[in-house]
Amino acid sequence: MNSFPSRITVLAGGIGGARFLMGLLAHLRHTNPDGQGGTATVVTVIGNTGDDIWVHGVRVCPDLDTVMYTLGDGISKERGWGREGETFSAKDELAAYGVEPTWFGLGDKDLATHLIRTQSLASGFTLTEVTAALCDRWQPGVTLLPMSNERAETHVIVDDPDQGRIAIHFQEWWIRHRAALPAHGFVMVGIEDAKPAPGVLEAIHDTDLVIFPPSNPVVSIGAILQVPGIAEAVRTTKAPVIALSPIVGGAPVRGMADACLAALNIETTAAAVALHYGARSSGGFIDAWLIDTQDSESLGILEESGIRAKAIPLMMTDVDATALMAAQTLDFA
Repeated sequence: MNSFPSRITVLAGGIGGARFLMGLLAHLRHTNPDGQGGTATVVTVIGNTGDDIWVHGVRVCPDLDTVMYTLGDGISKERGWGREGETFSAKDELAAYGVEPTWFGLGDKDLATHLIRTQSLASGFTLTEVTAALCDRWQPGVTLLPMSNERAETHVIVDDPDQGRIAIHFQEWWIRHRAALPAHGFVMVGIEDAKPAPGVLEAIHDTDLVIFPPSNPVVSIGAILQVPGIAEAVRTTKAPVIALSPIVGGAPVRGMADACLAALNIETTAAAVALHYGARSSGGFIDAWLIDTQDSESLGILEESGIRAKAIPLMMTDVDATALMAAQTLDFA
């Protein structure tokens, strides 16, 4: 890039995306401050809402909340999701009544966020408006946008011993079954009627750089790209699109992305995920791909496919290490 980017757009899932954003903001504050402890670069985050679920009458947006809590210094550092110092009294009481689902952990502090969101949605506010209002408290340092205001929930095709092949909500597959049930595919319920939330397409077109952080390529970044209009925006933006591999040494850095990749017959390798995204020069989504140093043997394959590639340390062990990742991402762009 010829100059420091004034606008960066990041497509993000939950924990991996949130932790990368922590490092990105730390780097920007150090190298490009606005004089008030912030950054002169405007960062817009388009968050995955395919994981959203209604539980006990409240709307839960796991990925949006993980980004908001992480950047607002309220996340549980041990779990990587939910609130620090959380208790689960309400969850325990619901279980004592025998109310399902007992496998979904609604924390007491976290429940307040979901109650506010649900009440606001019922009053006619959009998810975009509600997310902005919630961020007023947490001050994440980014503009956080849901990918869509409409329902577009990820479901997983699995085999049930009694019912045969059925679709269950992604959260049930991920949390209750720990992704151990073989998945035959993923379906986004409501995606046909979904539209990009206000500001999403503008954030992709009117930016200096688009980043895919090391989020799940199937059910996080992949879900965002399924919203009608977003894939085309990524393919046609004039900004470079650079992505970081969530796979290091043949295994997910965190979570169970390998189970998602297997459902699509994609190998759990950094190169295979890059080829799944595809080069923009050939109708895909990315211009450049950052892989971990231990996967450097695949650099030649990626270059031959039209994707510029570079090997750097990709383990987000702490904020300093992640800030260095972010710095090298901007340098590569």
